[in-house]
Amino acid sequence: MGILTQIWEAIPLYTGMSSVAFCTLVAVLIAGYYLVSSMFAPPPEFKYAPMEAPKAPVQIGTITEEELRAYDGKDPEKPLLMAIKSQIYDVSSGRGFYGPGGMYSLFAGKDASRALAKMSFEESDLNGNLEGLSMYEMDALNEWEQKFMYKYHKVGQLAKPGGSVGEQVREIPVVDAASNEEAPKETKEEAKVEGEDLPPVDEEAKKEE
Repeated sequence: MGILTQIWEAIPLYTGMSSVAFCTLVAVLIAGYYLVSSMFAPPPEFKYAPMEAPKAPVQIGTITEEELRAYDGKDPEKPLLMAIKSQIYDVSSGRGFYGPGGMYSLFAGKDASRALAKMSFEESDLNGNLEGLSMYEMDALNEWEQKFMYKYHKVGQLAKPGGSVGEQVREIPVVDAASNEEAPKETKEEAKVEGEDLPPVDEEAKKEE
């Protein structure tokens, strides 16, 4: 302490300034030095990390509802998919909403048409059944469909009940059994293509009538 006191008292004798003014001047000079040095210092090394390009959506074709459940976002190696009106969309870019922990994660891996129409999170509404929906609910569903068509890529469709996966199901018109009219020509041809011949017409019964 004795040395510091002597220096403090000697400052006015050698500088002609008060000790407080001298210390303040020294502090300002040191701060100015570091400020100027930082202005001319070389910039920090910048390492460019290229962004990973988003993966192109993979077309999965026609799959069943059971197969769609595997694309609910729990497997990071698989795309995140959900369906509206049996049309499947890749919603991977909306993982924050539809992925695990997201607000709409219950809809992932399912046809959520009914739930979206009713804005319901009930398990019983997580399906594609549109029966009994009001006009207002159908309008809401159509709006959701338009949003998905605009924002996400369609990558496939759900197989119809009883249909073959990967093939488009073609329905054959049914002949009314109560009428005696012969089936139209195109109906016979379609039935023949499908391997189901129509039953022959009973000529004897027709004459009796």
